[in-house]
Amino acid sequence: VQLQASGGGLAQAGGSLRLSCAASGSTFSINAIGWHRQAPGKQRELVADMTSGGSTRYADSVKGRFTISRDNAKNTMYLQMNSLKPEDTAVYYCKVVSLFHDDYWGQGTLVTVSS
Repeated sequence: VQLQASGGGLAQAGGSLRLSCAASGSTFSINAIGWHRQAPGKQRELVADMTSGGSTRYADSVKGRFTISRDNAKNTMYLQMNSLKPEDTAVYYCKVVSLFHDDYWGQGTLVTVSS
């Protein structure tokens, strides 16, 4: 599975961005999906994920502001980010977990939120 993330950029605090991640290759094997982020000097952390059944979970820091979704027909996953804060600044990575428990990562897209 290959993943191509897009949609990052510069936003002002309080603004919104939508990240996209298009999958190609063995997309039939995709099970769970997720978004992670890594801020400068920090470890990569889970932002949100979704099981094949549609169950979602979010990091406490983004609950109520971010929404993960997927469009199976387009083999694309999204992360809608609203009410952005400067502390959301990070490189965001999409990830999928296959039915065979393999992890695949996108290349990362930078989100910068100015105060």
